[in-house]
Amino acid sequence: MKKEELFALMTANPAFHLATVEEDQPRCRAMFLYRADGNGIVFHSGVMKPVHQQIIKNPKVELCFNDFQKGVQVRVSGNLEIVNDKSMKDEICEHPTRAFLKGWRESGTLDDFYNNFQVYRLKGGKAVTWTMETNFAPKTEISL
Repeated sequence: MKKEELFALMTANPAFHLATVEEDQPRCRAMFLYRADGNGIVFHSGVMKPVHQQIIKNPKVELCFNDFQKGVQVRVSGNLEIVNDKSMKDEICEHPTRAFLKGWRESGTLDDFYNNFQVYRLKGGKAVTWTMETNFAPKTEISL
C-alpha cells in the first residue's frame, strides 16, 4: 500500500488500538483518531489518564488500525510528540465528532481544559500491513 492509501484506511476506520509501555508491562487500549495525513497521525486524551504518563516516560508506541471489511490491518510504530497548540485543541473541539469535548471546554466540566486536554501526533512513523494472504510473507515497512 502507498502512504496515501494507509492514511485513507486510518481515516475510514478511526477506532484504533494504542500500545504503550509502563515499567516492563505493555499496555494497550482503544483510541479514536482525529486525523491522519502527511502532517501526522493525531489523537488526544487527558493528562490525568495513565496513558499520558506512559507516553511522557516513553513516547515509543504502536498504533493498530483494522479494516475488517477488507481484511487489512495496519500497524504504525514511532514516537509520539505532544502538541501544545491551543488553536489545534479548539479545532478538535469544534469537529462534529468531538461535540462532547466542546461541552467540557465550555461548561468547565474538565477543570483547566487546555492544560488537561492533551493532543498527540505521530509523525514519520513506520507502517506495516497484514492480510490473511500475506500472513507468512516478510513485512515491508512503509515510511510515513
